[in-house]
Amino acid sequence: MYIIDSHTHVIAPDRVRFPVAPVGGHQSEWSQKRPVDHAGLIAAMDAAGIEKAVVVQASTVYGHDNSYLVEAVRAHPDRFVGVFSIDAMANDAVEQMKRWLGEGLVGMRLFTTGSTMPGQASWLGDQKSYRAWEYAEAEGVSVCLQMTMEGIPILRGLLERFPKVRVLLDHLARPDLSDGEPYAKASALFDLAAFPGVFLKLTNRTLSAAAQGLSKPETFVTQVTKVFGADRILWGSNFPAAEGALPELLAEAKAGVAGLTVVDQETIFAGAARRLYPQLADAARV
Repeated sequence: MYIIDSHTHVIAPDRVRFPVAPVGGHQSEWSQKRPVDHAGLIAAMDAAGIEKAVVVQASTVYGHDNSYLVEAVRAHPDRFVGVFSIDAMANDAVEQMKRWLGEGLVGMRLFTTGSTMPGQASWLGDQKSYRAWEYAEAEGVSVCLQMTMEGIPILRGLLERFPKVRVLLDHLARPDLSDGEPYAKASALFDLAAFPGVFLKLTNRTLSAAAQGLSKPETFVTQVTKVFGADRILWGSNFPAAEGALPELLAEAKAGVAGLTVVDQETIFAGAARRLYPQLADAARV
């Protein structure tokens, strides 16, 4: 099966050229304990049998300076595409977007929660961010959104204002799945299926949540695929933020989707990523 990993990170060994400046002011613990540079990511992908990857800006290491991400994509243009981070509240938010798109990156990330920034940032729906959303919608730039379920009402408002924008929810917005089928606690997430521009990123964090309480990963994956369709679900390893080797993370994901049809599995592991990031199909490996 052709595999595209939609959520990876890279950390530079050179802190002089690429200084640490994390969002929230504190560097993530994972990036200190198990950093992987872009060459190391390629080696891990080869070991796992992964053809291509979306490299997402490590916001808890470099904030909105995407310089090392640019270097990684340029070093491996046949294997990587890059998703940059910006300050959407800044007066020059659109200029930031144009800069990083001009450097060859293909998507934008807004970081509103995480290990160094618990809770849900209130600026997500601020009018000051509208300029970035307007540009993303007009130019077809997908928005990778790190958020919690608490942010869904704000997101719905943004989707109603910018109906053509494509949004990819990291970790499915971190739902509580412990109540099991029919997943009433995650009803707000399932309701987002009404917005055709909403895509979901199925990661190790989601599969772990789906194994809690009355839930089973295969049951949840079947349910969410039924509601959203496989063509709106992308698998991402979260490597190396996720503990474990990349082959192990991929094996865990394959077990989680084993109850789906082969076609749906192929879509989640590659097809949906190509749909959201067409650049992944432009330079296939020979």
